Amino acid sequence: MGIVLAVLIVVILIGLVRCIVIVPQSNAYVTEWLGVYKDTWGAGLHIRTPFVERVARKVSLKEEAADFPPQPVITRDNVTMMIDTVVFFQVFDAKAYTYGVNRPIQAIENLSATTLRDIIGSMSLDETLTSRDLINTKITASLDEATDRWGIKVNRVELKNIEPPAEIRQAMEKQMKADREKRASILLAEGEKQAAITRAEGEKESAILRAEAVKQQRIREAEGEAQALLMVQKAKADAIRLINEAQPSKNMLALRSMEAMEKVAEGQATKIIVPSEMQNLAATVATITETAKS
Repeated sequence: MGIVLAVLIVVILIGLVRCIVIVPQSNAYVTEWLGVYKDTWGAGLHIRTPFVERVARKVSLKEEAADFPPQPVITRDNVTMMIDTVVFFQVFDAKAYTYGVNRPIQAIENLSATTLRDIIGSMSLDETLTSRDLINTKITASLDEATDRWGIKVNRVELKNIEPPAEIRQAMEKQMKADREKRASILLAEGEKQAAITRAEGEKESAILRAEAVKQQRIREAEGEAQALLMVQKAKADAIRLINEAQPSKNMLALRSMEAMEKVAEGQATKIIVPSEMQNLAATVATITETAKS
């Protein structure tokens, strides 16, 4: 009896432990009573009625990302492209998510492909390649509206990759290469233009500096010549002034005249004009001699 009682107590304890359910944060448990929906448990401690109540589904309330494989779509101008999408969604109603649709991820994938074909089918190739944000907004709004009854909120949809046909990709690559070469040529031309402008400005500045230096040199030379001329004239003026102050006699002036005539006679001139005052040279010389003796 003791052994049976111990076994019974252990079984009861195990049953009680199994009746205690702890729901983690950001999760919801959907419970059923004899196969019928009973309640949705949030995070925390819960007690389950043994044998008649069970957890039918454990649902994560975190945002999830579903990466779907590329889907073939046809544009308005009959160009087939491969587009793969990433759908970010979150469960907000665990009951609707559990009982609203079978395999909800697959349902979102099919709905995403259908919606994408409808949107791309109304756009041209150029609009598809340049309107990624617009496509994301349209498909997000469409999926969010359709998945409300499944307890799912679609937060956003991103076009992961858009692959046009091979011939169009090659044409686009050639165009991109041509655009890059054009931009490189423009940048090179701009650089050469700027370099030429810089060289011209440098040459201009150099020419201005050289002209200014020549100008300053000529000004200094002119000032030096003027200063020298002034000094010569001043010296002559000082000499005349000193002679006037000394009041030389006629005999002294005659002697100076004779010295000047000697210098003239030493020159290359073939004719010498003698002033009338010097015609009586003998008398003048004699007078000077007598004056020198006295």
